[in-house]
Amino acid sequence: MDIFTKEKRSKIMRAIKSKDTKEERLLAKALWRRGHRYRKHDRTVFGTPDLSFKKYRIAIFVDGEFFHGKDWESIQQRLDTNKEFWLAKIERNRNRDKIVNEYLASKGWLVLRFWSKDVKRKLYTTVRTIEKEIENVHKKIYFQDTPHQ
Repeated sequence: MDIFTKEKRSKIMRAIKSKDTKEERLLAKALWRRGHRYRKHDRTVFGTPDLSFKKYRIAIFVDGEFFHGKDWESIQQRLDTNKEFWLAKIERNRNRDKIVNEYLASKGWLVLRFWSKDVKRKLYTTVRTIEKEIENVHKKIYFQDTPHQ
């Protein structure tokens, strides 16, 4: 049974943002401070990544644990209120994530997905992971464009 009234639960769920979450802003600011320039929610990139580096073809998503089904089996057991709705919604989100990942990869993009709590708890590690991927892609681009002798 839910500890909140139906009205209170509805108000709480309506307040949850789908973009510009605290974790997205935290990651974006950390990358910006380190000199990385990106686009936020670029609708010209399939799946509208939270952050994207078109130059390097890197798409970054910061996924909320509940809405994107982290520990999916556990979530299924814990749902009490409106279970069918939430199971269908989260399953659609998981399927959409998979489609976006596959499509972007087929177009030569690298997709990086981070759980929001990991961004919050391990910001430096997350930033370093992204920076390493930028370096790897940069090296590939540089060596592709350099004439072989």
